[in-house]
Amino acid sequence: MREWCEYVAVRTILKILGVLPRSFSRAFAAALARVLLACSPRLQRVAMANLSIAFPDWTDAQRWATIRGMARQLGWMAAEFANFPRLNPKNISEIVMREGFEHFESARARGNGVIFLTGHMSAWELAPCAQALYGQPLSFLARGIENKRVDALVNHYRCLSGNQPIEKNNSARAVLRVLSEGGTVGILADQNTSVDEGVFVEFFGTPACATTGLARVARHTGAAVLPGFLHWDASSRKYILKFEPALLFQTTQAEEADIRANTALCARVIEDYIRSYPEQWFWLHKRWKNRPAGEPDLYSQ
Repeated sequence: MREWCEYVAVRTILKILGVLPRSFSRAFAAALARVLLACSPRLQRVAMANLSIAFPDWTDAQRWATIRGMARQLGWMAAEFANFPRLNPKNISEIVMREGFEHFESARARGNGVIFLTGHMSAWELAPCAQALYGQPLSFLARGIENKRVDALVNHYRCLSGNQPIEKNNSARAVLRVLSEGGTVGILADQNTSVDEGVFVEFFGTPACATTGLARVARHTGAAVLPGFLHWDASSRKYILKFEPALLFQTTQAEEADIRANTALCARVIEDYIRSYPEQWFWLHKRWKNRPAGEPDLYSQ
């Protein structure tokens, strides 16, 4: 019964947001996100802790302003996600512009597939949708939602543009197959990773456990690793999907040292984007949850 009620609630919200005019839908969803966040002191504490770690010199006023901006971005993403059935190759440019697309073309021309290095920035669900509607569908890693009905509904929306999600916990074989066929895989690489699956790298000056999976797959396949991040541009009132040149990964005989160095490089790229648009990153996740041996829990207080 609980799963059914959750499914009905999510489906109803998506349908309501999807039929409203886009501007009103975004405003309504942003207001709802702010209310929901205000009702969750625990999430507010996590966000403040994260911002204190990342920006220790900021005032609390600056951190709260960033949290409010993040809530607005999350609301906007919900509205954009609900609007997926309306999007098509003819109207996607009214919402999302691409920059640096030549870097993607160059990376794809190598012939070993492309790995998009990205993170939970702005309306991150919109990025693969836009890429597909521009004519380059991709596969992307996604953690399954516990509620199977909700998971199926969300994946239905994600696949409307021609993309294919890959279950994150069973991804290795599928990722290798896509890349071997010269395809593209998007990987969100900005969240906390279990110690047995990652390495500790500097992230905003504090060690954070980051996945080594991306670096290992790139080394094994020769795939190009291309930073691709979505952000909201207030001046144009559009989202910009920006591609950077493929990263130059270290490749020597010392494989594990290379994996660590390349994972650290990915973390620096992600950090640079967050510093450029701090209110557009997802600060509600305990990014520094796992700690190196002997270090204290940064969220205990």
